[in-house]
Amino acid sequence: MSNDDVPFETTLLVRDTCLCLHVQRAARVLARTFDEAFRPVGLTNWQFSLMMALNRPEPPGIGAVAPLLGMDRTTLTAAVKPLQRRGLVAILSNPRDRRSRLLSLTPEGRALLTQAVPIWKQVHAGIESGLPEGGDGLRADLVAVSLPPKEWGHSAR
Repeated sequence: MSNDDVPFETTLLVRDTCLCLHVQRAARVLARTFDEAFRPVGLTNWQFSLMMALNRPEPPGIGAVAPLLGMDRTTLTAAVKPLQRRGLVAILSNPRDRRSRLLSLTPEGRALLTQAVPIWKQVHAGIESGLPEGGDGLRADLVAVSLPPKEWGHSAR
């Protein structure tokens, strides 16, 4: 073993303590669980989340939705395209600023979301029932981690 090798003990430490690893693994399991649950209505968990973000009294701008979903505007625009092709989401010109776009659920999108919400409620309740505090502590911790890194009390390198 050379001096440049990372000791196996470090690998075990990362495996057991790395927040990023544990969040990614949990996210994958949750994503697969919800993808399977939403399959009968033809949605993925990501599409459900995106459509829920658009379920507002007034159509939001792309710039308002992107940070809510933790993504940039370009990625959001690409994610909307399949829903737009299916007639579930419309991209509208903003009457106050023709350069910006608004995202709106179509009547078909609202109808599909109405079918999907009971599925989400059932699956979500089942997951929460198995968590300490019904998931409140986990949710609070995830909200804290989703803040920009400068708010964590150190500077990211």
